[in-house]
Amino acid sequence: MKPIGPLMWEHRLIEKMARLFKVEIEKNTEQKSVNTGFIDAAVDFFGTYADQTHHGKEENILFKELAKKRLTPEHARIIDELMEEHVFARKTVLRLSEANEQYLKGQETARKEIIACLTELANLYPPHIEKEDKQLFYPCMNYFSQEEQDSMLQKFYEFDRNMIHEKYRKVVEKYESH
Repeated sequence: MKPIGPLMWEHRLIEKMARLFKVEIEKNTEQKSVNTGFIDAAVDFFGTYADQTHHGKEENILFKELAKKRLTPEHARIIDELMEEHVFARKTVLRLSEANEQYLKGQETARKEIIACLTELANLYPPHIEKEDKQLFYPCMNYFSQEEQDSMLQKFYEFDRNMIHEKYRKVVEKYESH
C-alpha cells in the first residue's frame, strides 16, 4: 500500500462531516437555533481527527519528507497553499468553538458566527481534499522509492498509534494547570 492510502481514506470521512455541516446550516437557519452538541462534536472531530491526526501526518511526515526532495515549482506551490488552508481551518474551528461557547452563554448573535464558520469549513474542505488527492498525493509518490514509501507508511501507523495518548495527555495537563 502507498502511504497516501490512509490519507485518502481519512479524506472520505472528512468529506462526510463537511456534508453534515451543510445539513446543520439548513437546520440552524430554518429553526433559528443551534445544535450545540453537534457543534461540540464537529469541533472535536476537526480539531482531533482532521487537524491533529490527518493534517498531522501530512505536515509532520509527508510534507517534511517532500521538503527533502527537489520538487517542481507547481508541487511546492500546492504544498504552500495546502499549509495555508490548514492554518485557515484551524483558525475557523477555533472561531466555531468560541462562537458555540458564546451561544451557550445566551448570546444569540453568536449563531451567525456559527453559521459563518460552518459555511467556511463546508466550502473549504471539498476543493482542499480534491487538490490533495488529485494534484499532490499521486504525483508526489514519484519522488519516493518503494523503500521510502514503506517507511513513510510505517511512520503514519506509528503516528496514529500515539495520537489517542497525546490527546488525553493534553486533557489531563489542561486540568492540572487550573
